[in-house]
Order: sequence, then structure tokens, then C-alpha cells
Amino acid sequence: MTAYADTGLLCSLYAPDAHTSRAVARLRRQALPLPFTWLHQLELRNALRLRVFRREITGGQRDASLNALLADLADGVLSTAAPPLSAVVTEAERLSALHSETLGTRSLDILHVASALVLGKADFLTFDQRQANLARAAGLSVPAL
Repeated sequence: MTAYADTGLLCSLYAPDAHTSRAVARLRRQALPLPFTWLHQLELRNALRLRVFRREITGGQRDASLNALLADLADGVLSTAAPPLSAVVTEAERLSALHSETLGTRSLDILHVASALVLGKADFLTFDQRQANLARAAGLSVPAL
């Protein structure tokens, strides 16, 4: 069974940052493909555009990152996944009710963990500590990166 990677880890793969070396090392050890959902698509594209806005990367680098992403989708590194939205929202609400007041989880983090659960993934890959805490509380394994 493959893992579920959050958008932060994917962003580190496609636009170099402080976590890129660890993200690449994990990808080399990881069973593929990793699921790529509508949430990943929205968040990753927006994150790259924000990096351009913040002058962390250029428009050309953004385009190169998006092309690398498309190549990985074509090559089977990532696989388009479409968990039923109603199931994701139901699971997200359950996770929120159980954990947000104690873990301080954010909506997008909850949606990623809910998506992983709905897709039946056992491992959750993230650099975000709150999201990792939620994934563990939901019964997912969070391998060290």
C-alpha cells in the first residue's frame, strides 16, 4: 500500500526549499505511485504562485516545477486519485470534532488526513508537526523523514 504525502512534502519535491533533500530521499525509498488529489493540485499550484509573489522563485522556475509535476504524473510517480468528496468531508468533520480542540489542527490539514483515510492509506508523509499529530491520532503511521 502506498503512502499519502501532504502538499508541503510535494512542494519540497517540485520547488527546492529547506526540506527538499529529505523529501527526495523519502521518495527514493517510497513505494509509488503517491496519490495526487484535487486538494494537492490546488494547494501545490497556489504554493508555487505564492513563491513567485514572495520572490522566492521566478515565473520560469514555477513553470519548470509544474512541468516536472506533469512529467511525474505521466511517469507514474504520482497518480491522480479522486476520493469521494462527501466521504472526505464526513471524515474531516469527524476528525475535527475529535481532535481540533486538543491538537490545533487547520482545515486543510484535516482534509489531507481525511483524504488519506478515505483512500485507505496507512502512511502519512509530512514535515508539519501538527498534521503529523493528527495523522497519528487518526491511526496513520507517520514515518520519519
